[in-house]
Amino acid sequence: MRMSLAQRVLLTWLFTLLFLIMLVLKLDEKAPWNWFLIFIPVWIFDTILLVMLIVKIAGRCKSGYDPRNCSLALKKKAWYLIAMLLKLAFCLALCARLEQFANMNLCFVFIPLWALLVGGMVELGYNIFYVRRD
Repeated sequence: MRMSLAQRVLLTWLFTLLFLIMLVLKLDEKAPWNWFLIFIPVWIFDTILLVMLIVKIAGRCKSGYDPRNCSLALKKKAWYLIAMLLKLAFCLALCARLEQFANMNLCFVFIPLWALLVGGMVELGYNIFYVRRD
């Protein structure tokens, strides 16, 4: 399951456009839809990404895989999986708050997003300042 760059960009653009159209319709009160329905394009896109990520991680478990230099790549894939789950948790908490299923403070809704942003900053800093010593 390998997608070209053009396919990934087109898929991302398509789901983002669909989500923004649905969001504008909801905010203009033209569509009386549930907030969970508005976020369906985001969740479909996230599901596709999660399936592709799980397939890549599971591919490391097959016989004949060369395990050299895979600990760093596996840590990166694990971080991607955690990041996707944090984004999913934020979207679910936001929808629950907007639909008033859960009467929680916005501070608690944004905790997964803040954790995701802090983790992204750590990942970025590690990639920028990491110097290999041979």
